[in-house]
Formats: sequence, structure tokens, C-alpha cells
Amino acid sequence: MDLFSTLSEAINLRSFSNLWYWIMLAVVWSSTTHWVLGVPYDMVVRAASQGGEAEADLNDIVRVNVNRILYISQMSGLWIVGFGTFFLTLLGLTGFVYGVQLSQSVFLVAFPMFIVGFLSLRTARRLRRDGPTGKALHKILQRHRLVVQGIGVVSVFITALWGMYQNLNYMIPDHIIRPLG
Repeated sequence: MDLFSTLSEAINLRSFSNLWYWIMLAVVWSSTTHWVLGVPYDMVVRAASQGGEAEADLNDIVRVNVNRILYISQMSGLWIVGFGTFFLTLLGLTGFVYGVQLSQSVFLVAFPMFIVGFLSLRTARRLRRDGPTGKALHKILQRHRLVVQGIGVVSVFITALWGMYQNLNYMIPDHIIRPLG
């Protein structure tokens, strides 16, 4: 066996048949829905149920994270959008035009996360503009989390369908799928 075949067997760039890809996908979406604008969602729940110091902690951490998100968007937002769209275009072309499965799998994770990033920026701007506290802040963070969960469900569903299609397309020989003659 040569070195290339040994490495390709060990790495296995066919992402959709790799268990580690699906574990990574679950961890990405689980983390994304738990951390709402960089704030752990259990802080929102605790602030809503206990109030007092938990509410003050939530207001402080939301203020810090909103300021951080808006500062990053003001300082390098155009560069992030430019490189992000270049990266997504590169992944989309190499994945879906040229058939590179690794690019397809990364695109199916990165594109929805790009949408979540824009949603987080919009929510951060709203929080800075309105300055809500208490129940109004809880409601905005809960709504943001619900929308992110919806994006995650749709994304995982589309990724699962595409992954099943790719695996079936790879595993079933062409003469079984396409009739002879």
C-alpha cells in the first residue's frame, strides 16, 4: 500500500458516511442554541425564575456581549462578510459543481451559521437600540433562540437528506440505479 491510500483510508474525506461529521454537526447546533448572543441560555431561565442578582448578572453579560458583537461588526464587519461570502462561494462551487463531498459538508454547516451570525447582529442592534431589561429582555432572547433552533432543525434536516442521497449514490452501483439499454 502506498502512503496516499493509507492516509485516505484513515482520514476518509467522504464526510456524510463519517460518524465524526454527524457528532460535530450535533455539537455545533447544540452549542449554537445554548449560547444566545454569547449568553448561556440557563442564565436567561434562572433570571426569569429567580430575578434579583441573577437578573442583574444577565443584564450585565448581555450588555457586554452586545457591545462586543457591535464593536466587531463596526471594526471588521465588511471584511468578515467579504471573506465569509468568498469562503461560502468557494465551498459551494467546489462542493456542488465539482462534487467534492468535504466542501459540501462544510458548506451545509457554514451557510446556516452565517445566517445565524446575521440574525445575532440584528438582535444585538435591537438590544442596543431599545435597551430592554427584565421580561422584555427574556422575551427577545427566547425568540432569538427559537429562531436559531428553527434554522438548526431545517439545516440538520437538509444535511441529513443530502447526506443520505450522497451515501446511496456512492454505495449503489450505477447499473442498479440506471436501467440497462
